[in-house]
Amino acid sequence: MNICYIYPQTAGAGCKRQLPIFTPMLKRLIPALALLAVASCRPEVYTPKPTGYFRIDTPATHRYILFDRPGFPYTFEIPANSVVDQDTIFNKHQQDNRFWINVYVPGLEGIINITYKEINKDMPFYKLMDDAWGLSYFHHEKADYIDSRSTANPDGTQCILYTVGGNSASRYQFAASDSTRHFLRGSLYFDVTPNADSLKPVTDFMVQDLQHMLSTLRWR
Repeated sequence: MNICYIYPQTAGAGCKRQLPIFTPMLKRLIPALALLAVASCRPEVYTPKPTGYFRIDTPATHRYILFDRPGFPYTFEIPANSVVDQDTIFNKHQQDNRFWINVYVPGLEGIINITYKEINKDMPFYKLMDDAWGLSYFHHEKADYIDSRSTANPDGTQCILYTVGGNSASRYQFAASDSTRHFLRGSLYFDVTPNADSLKPVTDFMVQDLQHMLSTLRWR
């Protein structure tokens, strides 16, 4: 008997029709090929990268110069590379606000806004303190927390530094007064959208400048 390993439809006379000898191999190979085809059609899984921020290089050291403008009722030391401008937003038409300034720190894009009030019967100390407290807690909706720390500088001036946690517009604010004549308030802002994580290197650096300003604050 002749056995021909050919497909049945092509078998000739005298040959016993039989499936090809490699059929068992195909039976094992076809499922593997099908599985491979299914796997290759799966959509690519996207793994997001961790959140990153642009690197901000702060100066290697803190350097200061004395702010001592003629006629001003206060002096203190400010960052050596800072630029002082008159705050014209509020004091344009108000003589009482002529001692309001902005201390701009280029490179770090930080702005320290300084306001000054003379204590008198129309503006008593307790009212100015209430206003300072209210302005600091104005950010409570955006804040994770608000912390305050009281100190006295070498000249005896009482100072309060407010730390506002979270993505608030101003991370640090402060108030300083001799409680009888002078009252000064300040806020640290940045000319960018508030983001506590990305600004942390800068705020950590500039809070030392704020503390130095308060420790060197003197009244005239």
